[in-house]
Amino acid sequence: MTARAEGTKLRILVVDDQSGVRELLAAVLVADGHDVEAASDGAEGVRSLGSGFHDLVIMDIRMPGMDGITALERVKELSPRTGVVMMTAYASVDTAVKAMKLGAFDYITKPIDIDEVRAVIARFLESVDPAEVDGLPVESRDVVGASDALRAVLELAHRVAASDATVLILGESGTGKEVVAREIHRASPRAHHPFVAVNCSAIPETLLESELFGHEKGSFTGAVRQKRGRFELAEGGTIFLDEIGDMSPALQAKLLRFLQDHRLQRVGGSIDVVVDARVIAATNRDLEREVAEGRFRDDLFFRLNVVTVTVPPLRERPEDVPLLVEHFLKLFAPEGAKPKRISPRAMRLLMGHPWPGNVRELENAVQRAVVLSRGETIFPEHLPPRVRETQPGGPAAGAGRTMREIERDVIVKTLKETGGNRTKAAVILAISRRTLQNKIKEYGIDL
Repeated sequence: MTARAEGTKLRILVVDDQSGVRELLAAVLVADGHDVEAASDGAEGVRSLGSGFHDLVIMDIRMPGMDGITALERVKELSPRTGVVMMTAYASVDTAVKAMKLGAFDYITKPIDIDEVRAVIARFLESVDPAEVDGLPVESRDVVGASDALRAVLELAHRVAASDATVLILGESGTGKEVVAREIHRASPRAHHPFVAVNCSAIPETLLESELFGHEKGSFTGAVRQKRGRFELAEGGTIFLDEIGDMSPALQAKLLRFLQDHRLQRVGGSIDVVVDARVIAATNRDLEREVAEGRFRDDLFFRLNVVTVTVPPLRERPEDVPLLVEHFLKLFAPEGAKPKRISPRAMRLLMGHPWPGNVRELENAVQRAVVLSRGETIFPEHLPPRVRETQPGGPAAGAGRTMREIERDVIVKTLKETGGNRTKAAVILAISRRTLQNKIKEYGIDL
């Protein structure tokens, strides 16, 4: 395999009605470091692809029920970005040509030659644009969780991925809105092109217009050369606008124009620049209320709100906590070291906590525990105080108490820990200072 192929982990689906072939390929591919799933016929393979993302499908052509050619067509409809390699014991140029015309990446014959399979995978890796993985390790690209609520989000994300429809992702801070946006991009026909993320609240308003739309040389003090904005950098791909609710009215007007005709003008420029980029926006605000109160354009809201994906807060899907904890334990394990374990008592505390900062706060808590624990196991004393004080079944989570009341208590305790310093409390809770201020106001917390 090439240097690029070595060490690159793929999610591979093997589809063949012969169990021996499935088991052989699975054993070899797992040994090579890939994640492998198997299906016994075309219909089962299509169902597997519909329930999760795969980089590559290796599939037999001759199968009972739904054959490989029909399944190939369905695969390309569901996930155009997924590569497909066809297998057959009946070497036929006509069949190979038909498969390639339908979008198959390559074609191999039976009996299976493992070296040939590895060579095809290496060629597939060489054909994939590096931007496709968005600069993230393969292990961290996937959405982690198995709750019904999260599955519903992923199902909708995969359905809208094949289109160019504008998507609005709603959810509290730290729920993983950008992760969902990346999943939509990865499963879309634009996956081979850039994914450009912009946090609209993290860039000063005076700089945001230039950052998004670019500027011409001399358009303002310090503009010593022409600069392409983030929209132009996303050509052919996807631009993700996080915290869209914080955008000024003037920028809202420019964004509306882009959504209408995909044209923009750089700051200081007079020439229209045409850009082919899909827009995915996200916010933790109630945009309908923002529209009603005159802070957000109604015409822009309707343009953005073609498809809405709502990411549920972590407190509404506690069954995802153990999977996320396992993921973060692996993520923060020192290089070459075995991930630490977590004690049952510590896990119960993590599952009983309301997580105002959602997944981001949980990640911070696990990282802290990994650093503080000297042995192989994480115990309750290694968890942050605010988590230890949320006793499952105890006073903080007793009968008659709502998750809102628990969340309020956690915020109050964190503010006490920081002496009322909102900036420090926001960092600990893994939410923005503005979100914390909104929650203080919402819960009527008296500082």
